Formats: sequence, structure tokens, C-alpha cells
Amino acid sequence: MTEQVIIALSTCPDEAVARRIAEALVSERLATCVNRVTGVASTYFWDGRLQDDAEILLIIKTTAARLAGLEARLTALHPYELPELVVLPVAGGNERYLQWVRTGVSG
Repeated sequence: MTEQVIIALSTCPDEAVARRIAEALVSERLATCVNRVTGVASTYFWDGRLQDDAEILLIIKTTAARLAGLEARLTALHPYELPELVVLPVAGGNERYLQWVRTGVSG
């Protein structure tokens, strides 16, 4: 069976944190590619107050088999008390690209 490719999303407080997490996930083969999207504005309730912060969005390409390791590493590296981690299954796409994602986290 072909391994399920997934997209994981997380936000970071600044570029330095986002880069450090992205580099760790890719170098440790927990992700094949991590996009860092700047200019994200997040509005949410935390500690009973409405918050509005600038953040960096991480778009993490990996496989379902690497998710537990990715979550553990993200939690260890992330400065937030409760790091965002939302996972979306990939229903299809360029099969050569999806195979590249699988290969990048295998081994």
C-alpha cells in the first residue's frame, strides 16, 4: 500500500522560530518540505481574552507514518504552551510530487 501523504499546519510567533522548526523537521526527515508563510494574522481567545497576533504559518508536507514523530518534535521545539497542529489528508495530486514527499521522509 502507498503511504498516505498529509499536510500539517502550525503557526509560529516569528520567523526565527518558524525557520528553526522547519529546518529541524526537514533535516530529521519528519517532513519533506515546510513552507513558511508570512503575513498571517490570527484572531483567537486565549486566557479569557481576545488576542490578535501576527504569526508565521507552517505548511508541512509529510506522511501519516511520520505524524507521531513530527508532533513530538514540534511540541518539543515550539515556544507556545499549546502549539497548533492540524492535519489534512491529501486526496490526490501530482503523483510524482507525492512520491517525492514519501521518499523524503522514508528511511
